[in-house]
Amino acid sequence: MTCGLLGPTDLRRIAADIALRPAKSLGQNFLHDGNTVRRIVGIARLDPADVVLEVGPGLGSLTLGLLSAAERVVAVEIDPALAGTLHSTVDNRLPGCADRLDVINADALRLTDLPGPAATAMVANLPYNVAVPVVLHLLSVLPTLRRILVMVQAEVAQRLAAPPGSRVYGVPSVKAAWYADARRAGSISRHVFWPEPNVDSELVSLIRRPVPTGAGRDAVFRVVDAAFSQRRKTLRSALAGLAGSPVRAEQALRAAGIDPGARGESIDVHAYTRIAAQLPVDRTSG
Repeated sequence: MTCGLLGPTDLRRIAADIALRPAKSLGQNFLHDGNTVRRIVGIARLDPADVVLEVGPGLGSLTLGLLSAAERVVAVEIDPALAGTLHSTVDNRLPGCADRLDVINADALRLTDLPGPAATAMVANLPYNVAVPVVLHLLSVLPTLRRILVMVQAEVAQRLAAPPGSRVYGVPSVKAAWYADARRAGSISRHVFWPEPNVDSELVSLIRRPVPTGAGRDAVFRVVDAAFSQRRKTLRSALAGLAGSPVRAEQALRAAGIDPGARGESIDVHAYTRIAAQLPVDRTSG
């Protein structure tokens, strides 16, 4: 049942009722196209037993679609006015479904857990300026999340899903790969939002997998940050600070089976894990 989805007129009416003026600083661009909502829910491949985390539900367009496909939705909204109106919107548009919605007025970057049944999936339209930190943070603190589908700025999507050697492969690509297999899952036109953003969006699907073994996440991420701090440098030079000297960096790289003359954008997360295991950093943290 998705007949209760919101259209452009509905969004403007709800916004007027709560005197909302969309804030660019919060990335408030609200989805108003029912076909796009149905498409996103379909790509998410939700199970009727799923508990879905939605970050930034806004005026509730996607929330309504998710409630039609899953057991429960936990919506985390930073704006108190939006958080306060979400239950009434669901009650009006999908009568009887509001009791399957939990609304949390909070910053997703400060979450450490969620109330109620553990979230098994996440589907969200993320503000462009915080998309990568939110995805990485929630993958870290919510290990029960098995599947994530997020709508983000097209350039962010490309970076999250980029393979080694790609022009846009970088820190977000490697850190996302620590947790999950990421792939681009379709484009979203800017014309399905109110107000219309000045960029196009893409969907990114992340399927959680076992993390690499041999070194802890924090140690690996320190190596990743150092490797990309100056992209033009070879790994031998970029990792000299962590290793204690360029000579020690070269020794660690050779022990990990990596060419010291390679650059950070040429190797995958497993190679970074092997490097971290050879460097004098904490190998088990994270």
